[in-house]
Amino acid sequence: MFGTSIHWTTFFYLLVDTFIVLFAFYQSKRLKRSGLKRYLYLGLLYIIYNFTGGFLPFGSFSGPFILQYIITYTVAITLCIYLIYYLYKEYDIIILRFQFSIWNISILVSLSFLVLFLIPYFITQSLFVARLLFTLPIAVVGFYFIWAFIERIKKHPASNSFTSRRNTLSIFSVSSIVLLPILTAIGDYQWLTFSVMNIAFYAVTTIEIERYLYFLENKGKMFEVFALYKANKNKLIDSKLIYQSLTRREIEISLSILSKKSYRKIGNEFFITERTVSKHASNIFKKTGVKNKVEFVKRFTKKKKWTFFP
Repeated sequence: MFGTSIHWTTFFYLLVDTFIVLFAFYQSKRLKRSGLKRYLYLGLLYIIYNFTGGFLPFGSFSGPFILQYIITYTVAITLCIYLIYYLYKEYDIIILRFQFSIWNISILVSLSFLVLFLIPYFITQSLFVARLLFTLPIAVVGFYFIWAFIERIKKHPASNSFTSRRNTLSIFSVSSIVLLPILTAIGDYQWLTFSVMNIAFYAVTTIEIERYLYFLENKGKMFEVFALYKANKNKLIDSKLIYQSLTRREIEISLSILSKKSYRKIGNEFFITERTVSKHASNIFKKTGVKNKVEFVKRFTKKKKWTFFP
């Protein structure tokens, strides 16, 4: 299309992703949801990925031919690492923390790109050889990662439909990343590679929609909590009480606490330790002006029916 190498499917994904990101940006401003910032960054990376991967390599490019591949591979690597980071931060899906920390993944992939792709390319002048040497070892690590990821999920069965769907969609996202090296090694089947990669973004988008709907379904439980913010949002912050918006994770944990779940059960549900749940709960109690879990549940479960959601 347009005299370039971009396939119509990639151009379609480029348009769809741009629309989604613009709509999410508009909604975040309209609803004042700062929690969508990471999602917007992820969407922006997908737009850049579709653009560079679709239009490059460009025949009339004035620089070295390999420079175009360096650009596209760098964008793809950045996107994959950020997507893993996104899942770590947004959904607390943390497995094999030491081996698969974001820092370790970044170092591993960057060094592999240098040693197994760039150096072999300059030696052999063969893009095919460089691709194989780079992608196959990364694919092996990737499949081990997805295996460990699924094993981690299986150890903690979902306690509700929202968590179950989130787990399934997260597996789709991670699987797309793992398949990228294999698809790259196979060749330039742009329609296939970009279809698989964009599935990951649409899975994450579905998770965000599911999260929002989950909050709406439980708006009754959170009514008084949000009402407290409205009543105190203009008050000065003192040393004991902190009136500010709950994060999305804190809202989820608040709902679980109001459902009278134990910290251990909440931790299993969200793949975090009991200590981390306790830390989140402590922040929630400070922000809502209560002393402990008992007072929080007692204060915010008095009314049975609500008709307003701030």
